[in-house]
Amino acid sequence: MVFLRIAQTPYTKRRSIVKQTLQDALDDRGYETLTPVQQAVISDDYAGKDLLVSAQTGSGKTIGFGLAIAPTLLGEGDRFQRAEAPLALVVAPTRELALQVKRELEWLYAKAGAILASTVGGMDIRTERRTLDRGTHIVVATPGRLRDHIEKGAIDLSAVRAVVLDEADEMLDLGFRDDLEFILSECPADRQTLLFSATVPKMITTLAQKYQNDAIRVVAKSESKQHADIEYRAMNVVDRDVENAVINTLLYYDAPNAIVFGNTRATVNRLTTRLSNRGFRVVCLSGELTQAERTNALQAMRDGRANVCVATDVAARGIDLPNLDLVVHAELPGSHETLLHRSGRTGRAGRKGTSALIVTKRSSKKAQRILSMAKLDASWGSAPSAEEVSAREEERMLADEAWTTPVNESERETVDALVSAFSAEQLAAAYLRLRQLSRSAPEELNAFTESKPRRKEDFGPSVWFSVSGGRAAGAEVRRLLPMLCKAGNLTKDDLGAIRIQETETYVQVLKSSAEGFLKAIGPDQKVEDAKITQVAGEPNLERAERSERPQRNFKDRNFKDRGPKREGPPKFKKPGRDREFDRSAERSEPKPHRKGEGTPRKPRDEEAWKDRTPRAGKPAGQKPKGPPPPKGKPNSKKNKARAATKAFAKSKGGEARPKRAK
Repeated sequence: MVFLRIAQTPYTKRRSIVKQTLQDALDDRGYETLTPVQQAVISDDYAGKDLLVSAQTGSGKTIGFGLAIAPTLLGEGDRFQRAEAPLALVVAPTRELALQVKRELEWLYAKAGAILASTVGGMDIRTERRTLDRGTHIVVATPGRLRDHIEKGAIDLSAVRAVVLDEADEMLDLGFRDDLEFILSECPADRQTLLFSATVPKMITTLAQKYQNDAIRVVAKSESKQHADIEYRAMNVVDRDVENAVINTLLYYDAPNAIVFGNTRATVNRLTTRLSNRGFRVVCLSGELTQAERTNALQAMRDGRANVCVATDVAARGIDLPNLDLVVHAELPGSHETLLHRSGRTGRAGRKGTSALIVTKRSSKKAQRILSMAKLDASWGSAPSAEEVSAREEERMLADEAWTTPVNESERETVDALVSAFSAEQLAAAYLRLRQLSRSAPEELNAFTESKPRRKEDFGPSVWFSVSGGRAAGAEVRRLLPMLCKAGNLTKDDLGAIRIQETETYVQVLKSSAEGFLKAIGPDQKVEDAKITQVAGEPNLERAERSERPQRNFKDRNFKDRGPKREGPPKFKKPGRDREFDRSAERSEPKPHRKGEGTPRKPRDEEAWKDRTPRAGKPAGQKPKGPPPPKGKPNSKKNKARAATKAFAKSKGGEARPKRAK
């Protein structure tokens, strides 16, 4: 495998494409420059060769492999012939990415007369089969559905000239290795194979060595740092303010489109509900949605009916949303590769983007490790506060172009009526109220402080509270601590000592947080049926004093001072054997036979053993089982019946005579 690293500026001037039809399509789309990965794969030196291309997300890989396979598919001409068996297979990990790739290749090959078909999970397989029967030039598919068509004989791979695996690393992570190997083994051996991946782990290299012929590895990166068009921000928040921080971040940046990532379906559903209740136009993407629901959600983002998408990593893999300027990580990803994939949704094609990581105290070290492994520089700070969100909103309001737009004739009459009826102050106040009604209010966030382990004497001025219920009621610190923090709007640092007594529990609270604690629990002063009462001064804690015991070792023990002796009969003790007793003398004397006293047992020699067996010389496992069969005709019904009865078996079962002939 040949390694080639392409280090260029992010976008270079486009040179002439081999096929005129593709060059015309790029001109119609307004492509004046090519990205480094696109410029690398169209080199004349790599035409028709196998490539292993690694490039960051959003670098234009789809157009890149579309240009790379064009000479192989079109040959000497600029247009396709009549569609019959497919000439190329493009495999993507998810349905959304496969359909997106199909849309991109359709306009790229439109002037070349290409017919494209998609075979993805969640679609009607019968409709896909009819489309394949009519003939197609390029098939874009997901691994599982494509394998189904191959196994059922619905697709002819004999004419395949090129195979493209897009996001190959993600397909291996999702468990499609067997499907990919099956697909590649079914295609002709002289095909052109292209592997495009954001990262190249060992599994990708192994797959390339097995199914590619002298592949050239192309690493396309810019001279600047990775994701240069993306601003990374790490926002420190208190654990309970994660959702509030997400809301303030969305309001602060006010992006045309934004995506919020969660690690689980439960997190996605909870965030979607919370944002929807706060007035955001939000949709969600998770694995539990049907294909129709996923399509509708993405279409809502594209046509402006929604501007916030809450998604999991797998569901959002490969989607390309227009004007996506903000990515919010409500939960940190599991690896730095996932962080790059998530953040790669923004900052595409020269646009600037922001990737915001919501970092709690417990996940701070994980965030630092992921950013370090991804070689990213993030600016650390707190999440946007309510005051910062309001100030940013005021800046946008004053910078609105509506202030400098002159009044037109259709508005003149209404404007004059408003000016004559109200003062400038009233008009401005009414405008602010109407503007605030259409927007969600920011959330108040608790101050994040980097706390260090505190010593007991450094707790500071405090107030003691009594909580009804103690050891008798099953009170435990591990239950009291989260209960008080949640109900009283406290943190663990606001609480000091917790002393559980027999009937009540005393809790120490910082004096600066005591007033807020009383307001949070309400006028009834109850938390989950537990009465809270402020104690004047320090309570009288009943703690059992332990007497200091002298340090002693085993030799210092006095075994005589063990209290009264044990009463009752002595314990049974097996009589000991005389040490001078010789057992060999006892073995030399013959033992009496069990049936006759003093009668020696017959020695067990070989002949005696054979005489005891009914079948001499046979192993024990082959001995006949049960009584011997009766003589004469042992298998007759009459003799079988006689042998079955105990009385007959004892008397004459063994002397049965054959039945007389009549």
